[in-house]
Amino acid sequence: MPSPETETKSTFGYSYEDYKETADYLLANTKQRPKVAIICGSGLGGLADLLKNKEMFPYKDIPRFPTSTVQGHAGQLVFGKLGGRECVCMQGRFHFYEGYNIHTVTYPVRVFYLLGVETLIVTNAAGGLSGSYKVGDIMLIKDHINMPGFAGQNPLCGHNDDRFGVRFPCMSDAYDRDLRALAKQIAKEQSCDSFLQEGVYCMLAGPTYETIAECKVLQKLGADAVGMSTVPEVVVARHCGLRVLGLSLITNKVVTDYDSNEKANHEEVLKTTQRRTQDLQKLVSNLITKI
Repeated sequence: MPSPETETKSTFGYSYEDYKETADYLLANTKQRPKVAIICGSGLGGLADLLKNKEMFPYKDIPRFPTSTVQGHAGQLVFGKLGGRECVCMQGRFHFYEGYNIHTVTYPVRVFYLLGVETLIVTNAAGGLSGSYKVGDIMLIKDHINMPGFAGQNPLCGHNDDRFGVRFPCMSDAYDRDLRALAKQIAKEQSCDSFLQEGVYCMLAGPTYETIAECKVLQKLGADAVGMSTVPEVVVARHCGLRVLGLSLITNKVVTDYDSNEKANHEEVLKTTQRRTQDLQKLVSNLITKI
C-alpha cells in the first residue's frame, strides 16, 4: 500500500512539501518579498528588463522547477522592483504541448502563493477571433473558455490540499473587475485605449494552430481570442485566492476563409510582439504602481 504522501503525489502531481521546498529555496536566496507576480508570454519577457535591483534565478537551478523549451521564453525567474513595488517575473512559462502534465504547467503559481504573492498578472500572445480586433491590439481578458478542462485536463483534478484552497472554487470572477477597470483607466492616461479591447480568451492545448472549422466553432462559442496557455495558471491562482489580471497581445488574425493564403506562424507572433511590446510593458508598469 502506498503511503498517503505517495498517494497525494500521484493524484495531485506534487505534495505541499514539494512546493514549500521550492519556495523556501527562493526565500533563502533573496531578501525580496514580492506581492505581485508576472507571467510573461511569447516575446513578452522584456517586462522583466524593467525591474530594478534584479536578482535572477534560472529555472534549471531552482529545486523541482520545470524548464521552458519554447523560442521567445528565456527560462528564468527575475525578482526586482517595478515602480517601487517588489515583483517576481517569469521570463518564460510552461505549456501543456511541451509534454508537461497540467500540474507541472501550473507549478510556479502555488510557489508564488507560498512566497506571499497576492496578485498575478498573466500575459500571452493570442490569435484574434473577433472581427473587430486588429493585429497589435491588447485584449483585457474578462473571462475564459477552458477547452482542455472540458476534456478533463484541469489542474485541480486529483487530491485537494485545503492549505491551497477549497475543493470547488468559483471561476465566475476569475479576472478581477477592479484590476480591469484600473487597466482601462491607465490605458486612457497613456493614450493606448484606442487599441485596448476587452474579451473572452479561449485556451486550446496546441501546439498546432487552429483549423478554419475550429476557429468558426470558437467564434460561435463566444471566444474573442485563442491561445495555448494562461488558463491553467489562472485556475490555480484563483484556487489560491490570488487576484488575477490577464492581457492578450493580438499577434495575428485567425484564418476563417478557405480561399485565403494566409497561415499563422510563430515568427509572425514574435514579430508583432516586438512592435507592441513597449506599450504593453508601460501599461503593466503603470498598473503595478497603483495596485
